[in-house]
Amino acid sequence: MRANTLTLFLKIMKNILIALILVITMDYANSQSFYELSIGSIDNISIKMSDFKGKYVMIVNVASYCGYTSQYSELKKLSDQYQDKLIVIGVPCNQFGSQEPGNSKDIKAFCESNFDVTFPLTEKVKVKGKSIHPLYEWLTEKSKNGIGNFSVSWNFNKFLIDPEGQLIGHFKSNVKPMDKEIITKLN
Repeated sequence: MRANTLTLFLKIMKNILIALILVITMDYANSQSFYELSIGSIDNISIKMSDFKGKYVMIVNVASYCGYTSQYSELKKLSDQYQDKLIVIGVPCNQFGSQEPGNSKDIKAFCESNFDVTFPLTEKVKVKGKSIHPLYEWLTEKSKNGIGNFSVSWNFNKFLIDPEGQLIGHFKSNVKPMDKEIITKLN
């Protein structure tokens, strides 16, 4: 009787293990590589994420007329301080309080003249909703990034991708670019 119970238990455990492996494999198979993605720059040139293999990438939805706009200064500092291992990419978005109403030329001029921004800026895109840009689909959907579901709740949400193309952090607007929580991940 004991041998039959042990055999049955082992069969059940084997089936559970197989089922777990299948679920994990399906999640991984459905996920998309960060390095397959691209986005148009503010100057209408394609920014390919594959160009950043081996570096950390921080993607931030930015706006010129937001209470968090001063974070451009820290983003610039972060970009300069970690230039050998980090790429900061600013993604203009007008979905939160219409705080990024300008066109590409206006946005670029504002960032350069007010904050001396030298890190890449993209075209203005949607970071949530029906017309969400594929980059933000990847950042916010577990089925794409393989890690988790995240919501962009306001301007200056930050996503950090490691040098292997894995999403390793999502930081809300109130987490400043030079915050210890971010810096720790870069060191």
